[in-house]
Order: sequence, then structure tokens, then C-alpha cells
Amino acid sequence: MRSTPQPALSLPATLRLGLFQGCLGCLAVIFAGLLNRVMISELAFPGLLVGGALAFEQFVAPARVLFGQISDSHPLGRRHRVPYVLLGTAGFCLLAVLSVPLIFQVARYLAEDAQPQLAFGIAALCGLFALYGLAVSLASTPYLALVIDRTTERERPRAVGIIWCLLTVGIVVGAVMISLSLRSLDGIRDPAVLEPVLLGFMVRVALAVMLLTVIATWGMEPPSPAGRSTVSAGHQEEAVTLRQSWRLITSSRQVLIFFSFLILFTLGLFLQDPILESYGAQVFGMPIAATAQLNAFWGIGTLVGLLFAGLWLVPRLGKMETARLGCRLIVASLLALLLCGFTASVPLLQVVMLLFGLAAGIGTNSALCLMLDLTLPEAAGTFVGVWGLAQALSRALGKVIGGGLFDLGRVLSFGSGPFFPFALVLLVESLVALAALFMLARVNVRQFREDTGRSLARVLAMELG
Repeated sequence: MRSTPQPALSLPATLRLGLFQGCLGCLAVIFAGLLNRVMISELAFPGLLVGGALAFEQFVAPARVLFGQISDSHPLGRRHRVPYVLLGTAGFCLLAVLSVPLIFQVARYLAEDAQPQLAFGIAALCGLFALYGLAVSLASTPYLALVIDRTTERERPRAVGIIWCLLTVGIVVGAVMISLSLRSLDGIRDPAVLEPVLLGFMVRVALAVMLLTVIATWGMEPPSPAGRSTVSAGHQEEAVTLRQSWRLITSSRQVLIFFSFLILFTLGLFLQDPILESYGAQVFGMPIAATAQLNAFWGIGTLVGLLFAGLWLVPRLGKMETARLGCRLIVASLLALLLCGFTASVPLLQVVMLLFGLAAGIGTNSALCLMLDLTLPEAAGTFVGVWGLAQALSRALGKVIGGGLFDLGRVLSFGSGPFFPFALVLLVESLVALAALFMLARVNVRQFREDTGRSLARVLAMELG
């Protein structure tokens, strides 16, 4: 049954709805930046433990499909989207607060080498981040469906562009908040002092995120009439099964090539995620508040890169050439990030992070455009799910591999100083970005559509016959 028509989203309504995405960006800075740095630099966690625990947030990404189906078919209070957004937000806000005391408890077990308490503590930490990822999926999947429900195909690019920019704005705001709120921790490494300050900060952030989410979603979804579904017509199409999806992926060489490109591209952007703020702390001597600002420089550069690519580069150079340029700039900025470690110059590091963000924005915009081009209308949900799985998988692998490489670098450095482990991570990440550029050269949009269209028809025929 077709959805009940809803009024188009005005610009103020789109900005208000985008507050939720900004909140996700803010929390991403806290989890991917602040907690990483505290665990590695202040609490002396092994890098592999930090990256592995945080990776569980992405390992549960396939649950997005399930939450999307539940949101489609099981309304709460006669609403399909907003109740799930609020429920998921309440869940990840609570888990964000609980993460602080658990991290410090694991640190105590680690310092005392207390077994089996340490093993249980590590398992609990991994479980908490997995639950956090599930809560984010529960909130964000119906949220994106709400954006689709409230926009026409013509209106959607503007709405998605605004909301994506607000995600980056949230990253910048989160970094500034950390910098202003945690200045009192400069130079402090005592867990007894760190824990209460970080816990209080996390409680304030969680309350603000919950309030902003309520404001963002208030009145955005009218209740559906009794006995009728408000699910958009696109959601009512017959779904492609998981078995069909796997057959479709493996039946087309071009799908595998682009899937591999997305994994390598995302790894080339985020392999340094677990160690970036610790890089600023240990090599450049920056306090907690200052290393948080690195995310602000990166976020500002990304925002400029997204807008510059969308408004000027892609229309002039084309999507494929802009994607190649983005990959080259990412390689160059990663090498610059490595080389500036020899100088230990904080202003130079900030400039490089700005340039890295600019490269990331250009590459991300063109990669998203290519992703939409390489999505067949006959199986749009399947392809979007596959591309999303590639990105989630690579974000998770990035945390694990980045942390593991850092630990390997510490072993191989033989006490030569703090720089070598970080340099190893950045060098490998540069090589991964080069591999993404090589894989991009093998993507052929026309051949993709021809080969995959035939594969889709063959897969569906096999299922019917």
C-alpha cells in the first residue's frame, strides 16, 4: 500500500532533522578520538585491544538490515520511524556513559594483571561497544528511512547533502567541546582524576544528544491511520533475499572490484583512527584538549572538500577523475602526516590535518557519486546494503589493523622512541590508499551495468526456476 503523502521538507525542517546526524558526528569524535587517546596514552592499553574493542561497533553493522525491516513492518505508537530513533538514541546515550567507568575498571585490571577479571573486563568492553553499535544502528537506520519517506526523488539530494554536512559539523563541534571542557586535564595522567571528569563530561554530552534528538524528530512523522501503513512505496517492493544478494555479488567481476575499492578506500581514510590523537600526544607533546582539535581541523577540511567537489570538481572533471584525484590527495596527505612527525611541529600537524580532511572530502563525495551510479534500480536495496557492508567492514578492520600495527611497531622499535610505531601505521595506510587508486582504475561503469544487469536477471531466474 502506498504511503500517506507528507508535506515536503522545508530548509529549516531539514536543518532541524539534521541535528541528529550532527549528534552522531559529535559522539564519533568522542569514541574514535578522545577515548582512543585516553586508553592508549593515559591508561597504557595495548593498541590492538583498543582497536579491537572499538571495532565491535562496526562488526554489528549487518543488523541495520534487520532494524530496517522491523521499522518497516512494526510501528510503535502508529509511527514507523521516530520511536525507533528515540529508543536507539536513549540506548547509545546510556551506553556512552557506562563506557567510562568500564574503561577505567579494565585499566585497573590491566595494571594489576588480575586474571580472570581482566579477561571478563575485556569481554565486557567488547560487548558494550557491540551494544553501542546496535543502538546506533537501531536509531540511524529508521532515521535515514524517515529522510527517504519525507522527500521526493528530486528533493532527496539536497536533503542528503545538508544532513551529510551537518554530520561533519557535528565532528567539528564535538572536537571544540572536548577542547573547551577538558582543558583542566592538560598534563594529568592519574586515573583517579581523569575518571570523574570524563564521566561528568560524558553525562552532559549524553543529555544534550538526547535533547537534540527529541528536538530533531519532534513532529517529523505523523501517526499513520489505524490499519494503514505509512511505509513508502519503495519499501513495499519485493526484497532480494540474502542468498540472491550473495549470488549477485559473486556473479559479477565489476561488483567485486568496486566492493574491493570501497574497502581499500575506507581503510585508506581510517586506518589511523585508533592512534591519531595518541600520535599528537606522544610525538608532538599535545595535551588532551589540543589533540581533540585535530578532529576539528580534519572535519573543517572534509566539509570544504565535500562542498568543493560537489559544486565545482565533479561537474568539471567527472566522477571518476575526481575520485582518482581524491585518492592521490589522500596518499599525499598521509605521507605528509608521516613526515611532519620528524619536525614535531604542532602548527604543521594542524595544517596537514586540514589538507587530509580536504582530500577525504573530495574522495568521499566522488566515491558516493560513483556508488549511486553503480546501483541498479532493480535491486537498489541490495546494492546499497552491499556498499554499506563494505564500508562498515573496512571501518572495523581499520580499527583492528591500526591498533595491531601500532603494537607491532612498538615491538620493532626496540625503544628507539615513540615515532616509529605511528610511522608504520601511516606508511601502511598510504600503501592501502595507493591500492585503492589501482583498484579504481579497473572500475568500468558501463561494463558494470551491462554485466551486473545480466547477472541480476540470471540470479532471479535461477531463484524462480
